[in-house]
Amino acid sequence: MPEMDVAFLTIAELNRLYRQRELSPVEVTKALLARIAAHDGNLHSFLRLTEEVALAEAEAAERELMAGQVRGPLHGIPYALKDIVETAGIPTTGHSKLRQEYVPSEDAELLKRLKAGGSILMGKLATWEFALGGPSFDLPWPPARNPWNPDHLPGGSSSGAGAAVAAGFVPGAIGTDTGGSIRGPAALCGIAGIKPTYGRVSRRGVFPNTFSMDHCGPLCRSAEDIALFLQIIAGYDPEDPGSEDVPVPDYAAS
Repeated sequence: MPEMDVAFLTIAELNRLYRQRELSPVEVTKALLARIAAHDGNLHSFLRLTEEVALAEAEAAERELMAGQVRGPLHGIPYALKDIVETAGIPTTGHSKLRQEYVPSEDAELLKRLKAGGSILMGKLATWEFALGGPSFDLPWPPARNPWNPDHLPGGSSSGAGAAVAAGFVPGAIGTDTGGSIRGPAALCGIAGIKPTYGRVSRRGVFPNTFSMDHCGPLCRSAEDIALFLQIIAGYDPEDPGSEDVPVPDYAAS
């Protein structure tokens, strides 16, 4: 399938094509990595690509899917993380020169859930510095740009997440929202995004801003894809004091 066709498939469509064995996670991952390499030089949505990790996770997912071992709705699905979500062994900068060398020793809880679901990490995404204020122009990385018009910004602070999904670099991304930081980029980039109910998605291992207002959530190309993401990342975390111990519904069925 041509790169352009792969780039704008939804998660639900990728799942169907995987089941029908018309596409594989390795094919999709390689096509998206090529697209990022070709086009992100103008958009700056990624701070760091995790190409080796992505290919290894894609190969593992492909083996399992071909053997009929399906972990869930994000198995074999590429995604990327706002760079305030901690990733063990991979720098988590918060888009700040103050943390350029910070390498966490443990994954954030939501990343653990994505890994357990067989998802494919493509890299870490631009944000505003520490997910606050607005874009900065004096940092080692330029601010992300809007794929619809690179002279414009994609909103923030989940700027890279909005840009990467809208540009067809990943079918879904994880952002955070304290005062509109998922909803703004989703609106300005013409994609779907949700600030989940408070306490629904663990924030453990995510750089904090305001305890009573911080949320983690997905940005995708459709409401259906948002539901599939929430199915994996939602759920009680006893180590997040704000987490709510309530059952996770079948979001896609809703």
